[in-house]
Amino acid sequence: MLLVACSPEGGAEARGDARVSRDAVGDEVRREDTRPVVLFLGTSLTAGYGLPESEAFPARIQARIDAAGLDYRVVNAGVSGDTSAGGLRRLDWLLRLPVAVLVLELGANDMLRGQGVDALRANLEAIVDRTRAAHPDARIVIAGMRAAPNLGPDYARAFDAVYPELAERAGAALVPFLLEDVAARRELNQADGIHPTADGHARIAERIWQTLEPVLQERVGSDRVLDPH
Repeated sequence: MLLVACSPEGGAEARGDARVSRDAVGDEVRREDTRPVVLFLGTSLTAGYGLPESEAFPARIQARIDAAGLDYRVVNAGVSGDTSAGGLRRLDWLLRLPVAVLVLELGANDMLRGQGVDALRANLEAIVDRTRAAHPDARIVIAGMRAAPNLGPDYARAFDAVYPELAERAGAALVPFLLEDVAARRELNQADGIHPTADGHARIAERIWQTLEPVLQERVGSDRVLDPH
């Protein structure tokens, strides 16, 4: 299946569709809402490029969390054009939030720029390690990506393997391919053929929720054991 991901050119400010800038995260830190955070760290796929924020899959996950009666708030830290190195650079600021779960969606732009797989792996591992250092009880969900075939079979095998290997190393939950059943389907992608439509985001949300809900429920159960009152 072909990779469908954010385009690599331009940053959040240039594209104008980043959901969480430094100032916005500062606002989140200062909020009186003390609910633990489900942090979505990613690219324009997470940001919901071309769509109202309410139609991006993180917002749809918040709706599912609320419907399930779970006490979490979603923070959408998707930035268009971001690479794994960019995500790592802005991570410390984001970790000021009370992160309970990190959903990590990075790497597509690394691939589109032909960047090395070893650097991608190192950056993602550092993101997981820093998150756990700041929030030892945080759970991790890895959103997998797949390489475009035009980069060659050797690169594709190495790239595709990063995500399951990282999940195994980190003891994290894995969404094997974020865009399963969405990539390369014209009716589920915008006119650019790259970014999912609202219906595409609905499918992505469903796929993520299948993995995320048990993680949230397990964490709630652990908290009740630690604090039975």
